[in-house]
Amino acid sequence: MKSYSYRAVDELGHIVRGQLVAGSEGDLDNQLSHIDLQLLSCRPAQRRLGLSRQSVGRRELINFCFHLEQTQTAGLPLLEALHDLRDSTGDDAFRNVLAALALTIEQGKGLSDAMEQFPDTFDAVFVNLVRAGEKSGELATVLAKMTETLKWQDELASHTKKLLMYPAFVGAVVLGVVVFLMLYVVPQMTEFLESMEREMPIYTIALIRTSQFMSNNWVLLLVAPVVFVVAMKIGLRRSRPLRYLVDSMKLRVWLIGPILEKIIMNRFATYFQIMYASGITVIDALQTARGLAGNEAVSRALGRVTHYVEEGNSFSEGAARAKIFPQLVVRMIKMGEDVGQLDEAMNNVTYFYSREVNESVDQLQSLIEPAMTIVLGLLLGWVMLSVLSPIYDTIAEIGI
Repeated sequence: MKSYSYRAVDELGHIVRGQLVAGSEGDLDNQLSHIDLQLLSCRPAQRRLGLSRQSVGRRELINFCFHLEQTQTAGLPLLEALHDLRDSTGDDAFRNVLAALALTIEQGKGLSDAMEQFPDTFDAVFVNLVRAGEKSGELATVLAKMTETLKWQDELASHTKKLLMYPAFVGAVVLGVVVFLMLYVVPQMTEFLESMEREMPIYTIALIRTSQFMSNNWVLLLVAPVVFVVAMKIGLRRSRPLRYLVDSMKLRVWLIGPILEKIIMNRFATYFQIMYASGITVIDALQTARGLAGNEAVSRALGRVTHYVEEGNSFSEGAARAKIFPQLVVRMIKMGEDVGQLDEAMNNVTYFYSREVNESVDQLQSLIEPAMTIVLGLLLGWVMLSVLSPIYDTIAEIGI
């Protein structure tokens, strides 16, 4: 099987570009014909199939899991479900993926094997969960849990986006006001203040020096953040110690750090619960779920938990020794182990973190608006006090 980049035309005459895995060009033409595309040209792709240029949104994956879960529960054939999804989706990239999944299954392979061809759409955990569900006969249950998880992630992302809109807007306004004051207003006021030939207060001197620095180094201030961001991205990609340092600092940021840690732990607990309930062992579930942390510091801590379990300790003992879970969570895990219902215990852990995240985000939202207002007020107050104070003192002396 090879990955081909292709150009095709649809029924309306629109040119469609994409990638598909096929055994040959004839097989590729056959796959495209199933989704009503006429092949124009193709060539072997330089890398294994991925959808990095044809990203599939979380909403499409939610619909995918929900639709398959409903059809599996109703006992309908998997191929019919995939064909229905292929014909109903409006996402061209996902339409190609669904067509390829259907054709692979028609060749006698399982859904997980078909999904494995699309690592940029279905990650390793997604594929392993589906494979475990196929083996245990609980595919519908796995898909239902994945639907709930993806919905929660989508709601959290949407909520966070709304949360950041106000500070982003106010921050842009504050930055614009500061730049205008420092580059235009303050330089004009500086000549007037210096012409008074009197000693200025320290906050007025600080304002003048800040304005002069920004006026003389505006190119550096414009370019430096871009260079810093690019350098950090390269460094984080190549240096694991730097990645660990930055990720550790993220978890210590006031207000934001604890929320980020809870989100990461919620993701870990959710996928661990799904994998364990699907028949995957504790060690395998730990090793796979820790890869989803997305944070080097948390991943190392979960690695210690895995190491403790591999040495023969229980999951709860490893969690307690690694000191990454709150005591309440450790007790919930231990209780689940004692009664033989670890999957239910981890489900409670997931609920615990979900509630904590939602409450923390709501609290943060209530703090952001007044905090941004105070910051803007302090900046404007500093400028007004620095300019008006010397003028007021001069007027007072004249009056005397």
